[in-house]
Amino acid sequence: MISAELVDLSRWQFALTSMYHFIFVPLTLGLSFMLVVMEACYLVTGKEAYKDMTKFWGKLFGINFALGVATGITMEFQFGTNWAYYSHYVGDIFGAPLAIEGLMAFFLESTFIGLFFFGWTRLKKGTHFIVTLMMALGSNLSALWILIANAWMQYPIGSEFNFETMRMEMTDFFAVILSPWAQAKFGHTIAAGYMTGALFVLAISAYYLLKGRDIDFAKRSLRIAAAFGLVVSLFTIHLGDESGYLVAKDQPAKMAAMEAAWETHPAPAPMTVFGFPDEATQTTRFNVEIPWLFGIIATRSLDTPIPGIKDIVAENTTRIENGVHALETLSALRRDPNNAVLREQFSEVQKDLGYGMLLRKYTDEPSRATEEMIAQAAKDTIPNVNIMFWSFRAMVGCGIALLLIFALNLYFSVKGSIVSKRTLLKLTFFALPLPWIACELGWLVAEYGRQPWSIYEVLPTHLSTSTLSASSVMGSLIGFVVLYSALLVVEMWLMKRLVKTGPSFLGTGRYFFEQNQTNGKGE
Repeated sequence: MISAELVDLSRWQFALTSMYHFIFVPLTLGLSFMLVVMEACYLVTGKEAYKDMTKFWGKLFGINFALGVATGITMEFQFGTNWAYYSHYVGDIFGAPLAIEGLMAFFLESTFIGLFFFGWTRLKKGTHFIVTLMMALGSNLSALWILIANAWMQYPIGSEFNFETMRMEMTDFFAVILSPWAQAKFGHTIAAGYMTGALFVLAISAYYLLKGRDIDFAKRSLRIAAAFGLVVSLFTIHLGDESGYLVAKDQPAKMAAMEAAWETHPAPAPMTVFGFPDEATQTTRFNVEIPWLFGIIATRSLDTPIPGIKDIVAENTTRIENGVHALETLSALRRDPNNAVLREQFSEVQKDLGYGMLLRKYTDEPSRATEEMIAQAAKDTIPNVNIMFWSFRAMVGCGIALLLIFALNLYFSVKGSIVSKRTLLKLTFFALPLPWIACELGWLVAEYGRQPWSIYEVLPTHLSTSTLSASSVMGSLIGFVVLYSALLVVEMWLMKRLVKTGPSFLGTGRYFFEQNQTNGKGE
């Protein structure tokens, strides 16, 4: 059996490197299209203020993009170093969108980023705007292909298991890229990234207004960010609802854990707004419920029940028992691959093959698994309820808070009184971490909620690792944490330095520090 310590360390390493990387990704996505909006304003109005805005926020985008690339490159290598069996088992499918991302999106994005920064004096206004637009599209295409790969892990469509090669093989490329999971994950993720970029611009603009610096520049930036942020916030909420619908339909264990739904309620089920889940007693204490809401949102109907954790565990126990039969049939079929009867028998139980593999965490011979092992494996199919329950609610809370912040800032900006709303400006500035918290929690819900599967219902996580020593993984884990922490400190230092200087670094003579220096010399 694979060492549990090795599996846990490998998971921690990939989780930490991914979460570090995703500190940079949403800001890249969000700022890229913020720059498109700002430069479009410059193209239409011809006002130099919008050009200055595009250059200033573009400089911050460039710093973030560079650090994002540095932290992202190592992630794809980890599939080969730490998750070798995963790469062997599903590499033909999972590797395709990653390869396309590298060949198409990354080089497109990188090329146009260079033109964006060095083309201001060499390209016409309209041409440079097209460059900015293509740069933003490249960023989004990069996210698209990565999210297609991740969506397949959540919902492995367009593929089938080949008993002769003992691998998953792609049967329909277009089913993979047009999966409803891929569409929902892409839309929700990039919309959350747009919110991050909008809040970033909004918070820094609020900081300038609080300091009484570069007022016109800050007011223009704030209004664009507030309007953009409000629109994409509404899209994020809508697309989050679509993702929740797919989870309820295709991953009932994840949905049950998110809602601490221990029992299967009569349809439509109530939603628990607040409570304290107790996994030991499988109850939720002090719970506050809204009747019908969970059932209506999750199933979009009044008569579709949502299975509770107890019923899911019972169903998965049966599937694990069927999976043991699938493993035995597969073993016989491997010995006699031309036996039509065995082929037919295997096709009947093949869908539960992955459930049988869950037992390999406890025994090398699933056919000899005890009832206790089967019961524990069935229990493993439910992620930790408290982590899922609170992470989901914290994510939603952050999203609602951001929606209100965007709406209030836009309202007072349009009224022309935003400068006097110092309490709101302070709240806006201190809300800067909220979109990152929401994004990280969203990925925690999505990825931790998929456990114990690396490929949902196909390949258990504990079978996906490489044959490494735990000490070597621990060493690389420590190295990554140190390196990525250093890179994060570097980015924050560079960002802080540029933000404190503000648009004065552009050297136009129109902004705070330049004017103060000029006045000082005049005196």
